[in-house]
This record gives sequence, C-alpha cells and structure tokens, in this order.
Amino acid sequence: MSHRPWEDGADFAIGLAPIDEARWLEGGEADPALLGVTSFGDLPPLYAAARTVADDLVLVEKTGDHWRVSAISLSAPTFFTAREVLGRSLADIHGPVNGFNDRFLARLVRIFDGLRPGLILQRRNWSVVNSDQPFTPFPAPVRARIGEIAPGDVGRALFTRVERQTVRRLPETGGVLFTIRVWLTPFQALAERPGQLAAFARAWRSAAPGFAAYKGFHLYAELVEAFLRAHGESHSVNGA
Repeated sequence: MSHRPWEDGADFAIGLAPIDEARWLEGGEADPALLGVTSFGDLPPLYAAARTVADDLVLVEKTGDHWRVSAISLSAPTFFTAREVLGRSLADIHGPVNGFNDRFLARLVRIFDGLRPGLILQRRNWSVVNSDQPFTPFPAPVRARIGEIAPGDVGRALFTRVERQTVRRLPETGGVLFTIRVWLTPFQALAERPGQLAAFARAWRSAAPGFAAYKGFHLYAELVEAFLRAHGESHSVNGA
C-alpha cells in the first residue's frame, strides 16, 4: 500500500508537489515518455498515448481566460463520466466540491498558468467505496449495495480508493496533461497494519465536514466505525 493520503489529513487540498520524471508513471507503461505512439496508426493522439499507459489521461488547454478539458481517455473514473467533463472549465468541474472554487480555484489556475515544461507535479486524494472495480462512473449503483454489507464482511466489502494524479506541461502546444491512476485496497489490508489503521481512523474521525459530505462518508459511517472498533480503534476524536 504505497499511497496513503489519509495520513496527510482529511480535507480538500491541492497538495501538488514536484516529482522526478522517473516517478511520473507507476507501472504497466510500455513507454514512460509517451513516445512512439504513432505506431497506433490513425488513432487520435491522446487515445494512442492512452494505449501505452495504465493511467487515465486528461488534456487541459487554455481558451480565453479558462482552462478546459479538450480531450480525455477514461477507464477508471471515480463517479464521473467523460461526457460530464469534456469541454468544461476547471471551475465548472470542481463546482460540486464544497468550497473548492472559493478556496482553491484561483491558486489552481495560477499553477496551470505557471507550469513550466519539465516540471511534473503530483497529488493524491482518497475516498471509501464498496466496490473493487476501477470503472465506477456512477455512484448510485455502487451505493445502493451498501445496505447489503454485514458488519462482519466490512474488511472484504469496503475499500480505500486512492487517486494519484500528476500534471505536466506539453512543451509544443502549451497544454497540460493530467494523469489519474486509481489504487484500491480492502479494509482488511488496513487491519493487518495497525499503524496504518490508526492513521486512517484519525483521518476518518477528524474529516472536515465539507470533505466528508462530498465523499459520502455518512453512508459508510456505521460500517466503518464498527470495523474500527472491532480492530482496536475505539478512541473517538472527542476522546470519549
């Protein structure tokens, strides 16, 4: 379990940090530099590039004053579809995230405006889901099954879903390539690592209200708390 962003807390944060090019993509890539994609004939460039990597790819380009999604290859969406984001601006896409546009949008635009070629930035976020499938474009079918989960099955039925995201400038066009890689880990794996379970429990119980509401934590609250108590994590945020 190489990615544990809950150890950094539970609130919305841009959290972009520079990484070396060697760490850009994390496995399964035929060509980490995204070169040689012309071997796929007449396929659109982004689609051809997507055939060489395990990450989803999103091309964001500036039109007028707004950065907009101009092309996308999506195989592991977390409750959104390509149709919902294609052609839309960063402000439109992040509108449903409570407080994002007020707190972070201007900073994100500055980052995209100032991103220099050769610099690669990484961030991670996380949620809890009751599905082991990377392809989850719609939340309703997944969440409709929550009531079927018995407390004793939580370790196998619930997963932490981590998105590792990177951004980098495309030097020829000036666009920004946004990559997304999803990692799913069953709760049982957390229980096997007490230190990681304790860190998760702290983040879960201290989650900022806006973050928790957007992620739908209330839907899983009883199951998660029962699991944490069953594995020795009975201390609450309030110390009760």
